[in-house]
Amino acid sequence: MSDNINYDRKVFVRDLKEKFNLTQLTGNEESLERWIVAPDINRPGLELAGYMRINDLKRVTIIGTKELEFLSTVDHDTQYARFGIITDAYTPCIIITKNQEVPEALLQIAHERNFPVFHTDEETQRISVQIMSYLDEKLAPCEVFHGVMMNIYGIGVLLKGESGIGKSELALDLVRRGHMLVADDCVEIYRIHNDLTCKAPELLKNMLEIRGVGVIDMTAVYGAVSCLDTSNLDFVIELKLFSSHENIDRTGLGVTETIDIMGLMKPLIIVPVREGRSLGVIIEAAVANFRLLQKGTDSAKEFQTRLQALIEKNEKGAL
Repeated sequence: MSDNINYDRKVFVRDLKEKFNLTQLTGNEESLERWIVAPDINRPGLELAGYMRINDLKRVTIIGTKELEFLSTVDHDTQYARFGIITDAYTPCIIITKNQEVPEALLQIAHERNFPVFHTDEETQRISVQIMSYLDEKLAPCEVFHGVMMNIYGIGVLLKGESGIGKSELALDLVRRGHMLVADDCVEIYRIHNDLTCKAPELLKNMLEIRGVGVIDMTAVYGAVSCLDTSNLDFVIELKLFSSHENIDRTGLGVTETIDIMGLMKPLIIVPVREGRSLGVIIEAAVANFRLLQKGTDSAKEFQTRLQALIEKNEKGAL
């Protein structure tokens, strides 16, 4: 079993207690400083049965009805020995679901070791899913990218390009057109399973810097609907200074470019920037076309089909 643990990011047991309103049965305030570094939970059926060759220590442990029913068939000393394994220094905490009675052996060893045990009135499956979703987000691998993150027509778009090329000015134009800013200049990107979720660092949240103007609080100027806290990353647009010497695809029939972001490939297009181009309109058109592609409509291929039909028609007329 792979250990999908990111030791650079952690959650404290205290955070879990407060988030899910857990009732603490054992352990003092110091016990709440234990780290949670794995995004999964452990249902310790095998461990409680005495099988320890493969185990899921380092994870939040949840004990539900089935585990408690099994424990009722085991004597106190055996319970004490097996709880001794899952209350080690690596296991963050144990949660008993549905406010069920806690085995005396667990309370005994937890008091001896200052180990946190909690009650919750939630069903086992429900609290398991809630905790995994919470930890997935909090412990997800994160990288910081230079760029502007926008949500345009419901599509998460990362605008990248050299410093000073006009990304922030473009973002301002897009906000005025009704789209939403997620992050300016510094974009935090989290990989959660096979999705990329983007947000701004807390310091820069809702802020946009325009050269010559300064930092603008977008929600104060344009209202709460001008910004979005988080957005999935669906599409990347790179702004590049126009050069007449570069061969730029004009039909969209070339090889579709992609970019690797945290191990996931995302579609990429390059938009030339030069004076006089209305970039806001162009970006809107690019995103609208991307949405069409997602639905199976390829404008470039449609153009190619029409062109081929016209060529064939002309060739027949010449015969």
